[in-house]
Amino acid sequence: MLANTLLFAAVGFIAQLIDGALGMAYGVSSTTFLLTVGVAPAVASACVHASEVATTAVSGLAHFRLGNIDKQLFARLVIPGVLGGIAGAYLLNLEALGTFLKPFISLYLIIMGLVILSRALRKAPEREVTRETARARALIPLGAAGGFFDALGGGGWGPVVTTTVIARGHSPRLTIGSVNASEFFVTFAQAITFVLTIPDLLADHWPIIVGLLSGGVLAAPLAAYVCRRVNPRAMMIIVGCVIIALSLRTLILAW
Repeated sequence: MLANTLLFAAVGFIAQLIDGALGMAYGVSSTTFLLTVGVAPAVASACVHASEVATTAVSGLAHFRLGNIDKQLFARLVIPGVLGGIAGAYLLNLEALGTFLKPFISLYLIIMGLVILSRALRKAPEREVTRETARARALIPLGAAGGFFDALGGGGWGPVVTTTVIARGHSPRLTIGSVNASEFFVTFAQAITFVLTIPDLLADHWPIIVGLLSGGVLAAPLAAYVCRRVNPRAMMIIVGCVIIALSLRTLILAW
């Protein structure tokens, strides 16, 4: 039991280091690993989001203290993200639907891996935009879609939301910080939904949750610092390739 918890702690540490530095991939990385070792889709997503309540709180606070937050962008993402996350968590917990969706979730994770690779290989100009420009963007449907697919696939808030906002010209640093901070509220709503719909979640799967949570919390402050100092291109390429490879394995086994 202790060995399993330590393994999940290592996974959580690496996943949060990636997520805090890149604004994406904690859920995608962790869920891909859990699906690979045979955890059911609903349980995998539930454990990841339960652990993310703590990791996103620490990460969001670290980004706030380092000045990585655009308050306008943050405010526009929170409510639609929460509503989309609740809807995705409820649908995924329907057992027959979850089993049916498993190969499609793996396919979705492959797409997220390709998105990460695309972001790494694309040379996009980094420029600040005004709050008026950010307000004019279609952030409400983007937040809702990000929250929905994040719950359904066990991850995707960062790849969907961060990638889109940066592609529209917003500052990468402020986007990563704002998306990470808003993710706490989205994740909290998803976790509550999963706990209410999976009664034995905490009792039966606490080693996964505790492991992911402890590793993620340890990595969160370091990741916020890395966001300011490290060129993420090489890390993104590695992460994208790993996600694609593991998801392909899960897809082949499911079919």
